[in-house]
Amino acid sequence: MKIAILSPIAWRTPPEQYGPWEQVASNITEGLVEKGHQVTLFATGNSVTKAKLEWVCKFPYEVDKNNHPKVLECLHISHLMEQAHRFDIIHNHFDFLPLSYSGLIKTPMLTTIHGFSSSKILPVYKKYNSSTSYISISNSDRNKELDYLATIYHGLDPENFTFRGNKENYLLYFGRIHPDKGAHAAIEIAKKAGLPLKIAGLIQDEAYFNSEIKPFIDNENIQYLGNVGPEVRDKLLGNAKALLHPIFFEEPFGLSVVEAMMCGTPVTAFERGSMPELIEEGKTGFLTENIAEAVLAVKALDKIKPEACRALAVKKFSLDTMVNAYIEAYKTVINNKSSSL
Repeated sequence: MKIAILSPIAWRTPPEQYGPWEQVASNITEGLVEKGHQVTLFATGNSVTKAKLEWVCKFPYEVDKNNHPKVLECLHISHLMEQAHRFDIIHNHFDFLPLSYSGLIKTPMLTTIHGFSSSKILPVYKKYNSSTSYISISNSDRNKELDYLATIYHGLDPENFTFRGNKENYLLYFGRIHPDKGAHAAIEIAKKAGLPLKIAGLIQDEAYFNSEIKPFIDNENIQYLGNVGPEVRDKLLGNAKALLHPIFFEEPFGLSVVEAMMCGTPVTAFERGSMPELIEEGKTGFLTENIAEAVLAVKALDKIKPEACRALAVKKFSLDTMVNAYIEAYKTVINNKSSSL
């Protein structure tokens, strides 16, 4: 099968630090290559892959600020679409913009919807609902006005995450520093539970960080470690007593939640969005409604076995499981396209 993977270009594929969409695109690409498929990755020029790499934008536009992001996006998407005939299928990880090309090419397109940034983008998805195929990343993130081929959870390579059964005495917040993600709530939970908190992630809202997070950083009980890469991430997640994930939005999929469990670390999360699909209550963590419940959950962490976290994460969220599911989806889309001609 000749497959084109269209990755975003905000960050490198795979990302050096933050970049969940790019990370998923990378995981799928490398998994497909390992299974012997002919894969071309359309990403930034500094991306790292075993597939053939095609690029227009040499560096991510979030790193190189000299260019206009929309201009680079247009050039990047059109670079693939103008050679669409070379491929059996295009796998789109670039949100709604590439859909506008789908009626102009003969190659079928599969789009993984990584979440809806706004209800205002829905008209594009609705317009191409009957002519393209959509994959949801959790059942909770499905929109009732759209049709979906399948739900395929993100998968990780277990070899990239070190299991650590012996935990250190700290809690971890790992994610974007933004009100939606709840770093301020993580601080309150840790303080009330009487445990140190380490915070790592991209500061996406500077004003929020300065007002709600920075005043509590004392580098003893509350530490901010910056936007860290995979090696530091692995140690932080693996050594933590738990990952705190007190989200304030309907999160489509929490990649850090699965990463923590891959390391044998339980997760205490607010029960919103996809969290009930990712966390098995009492086995890989706890689903809570508020800060008070989260504090009680932290005090019950000894009931969770690190080995169970790892085993359940590997079973449900492995790279192999995800890639096999996408291969079946590709076959369905290609066959459906052929039968309609």
